[in-house]
Amino acid sequence: MRSIQVSASILCADFMNLADDIRMCEESGVDMLHVDVMDGHFVPNITVGPLLVEAVKSITSLPVDAHLMIENPGMYIDAFLKAGADSLSLHAECYAPLGSLLREIDGHTFKTDTINVKEALKDIQRIKDKGKKAFMVLNPGTPICIQPVLEKLDGVLIMSVNPGFAKQKFMPVALSKIHQLRSIFAGDIAVDGGINHLTAPEAVKAGANILATASYFFGSEKPKETIRYLKSLGGSS
Repeated sequence: MRSIQVSASILCADFMNLADDIRMCEESGVDMLHVDVMDGHFVPNITVGPLLVEAVKSITSLPVDAHLMIENPGMYIDAFLKAGADSLSLHAECYAPLGSLLREIDGHTFKTDTINVKEALKDIQRIKDKGKKAFMVLNPGTPICIQPVLEKLDGVLIMSVNPGFAKQKFMPVALSKIHQLRSIFAGDIAVDGGINHLTAPEAVKAGANILATASYFFGSEKPKETIRYLKSLGGSS
């Protein structure tokens, strides 16, 4: 039986009262904070950088995962680790060899079916050498193409929406990918996008053990009960 952890994405927090919302996360039983970093290039939105990670770490002991939805993530690994990130999530699409990176029909979401293993391993090892956790992220259109680096990873983050914006609908294609990955990977499998009371049980049944929640949690009138429900799903895995 695999216990379920909940990662609260502060993208949907109230940034004018961020300290209060982080305190709510702590009191509700959230296991970690998920910081969505977007550069306006890899995804069509711009959010935050290392300074926010540093600010968040100054007011909480919860682990912080920096989800780097940015081009050339290797350039910023040191900055985010120095800011206090406990784990970094790197997109597989950023390690696609020249000519193998494609776009979805939406015109901006990237996908690939292969990665530059040497470059990916180099950045993964940089994270591990600092004593932090390394996750690889797969966009909805990217298949399980990271087998050569799996043994070096602490976890894999499966995107169940096209990255870039909150409050999107869960894409069922993520379920078969989670199931396939769980059959070959014993580490953490996180799922991000459209998680709610209907989709969370399906993700857990498929093999996910970390649920990233944004609007479902921060929009809840009973946040403690929301987290308690999500964690209770571990009994069904």
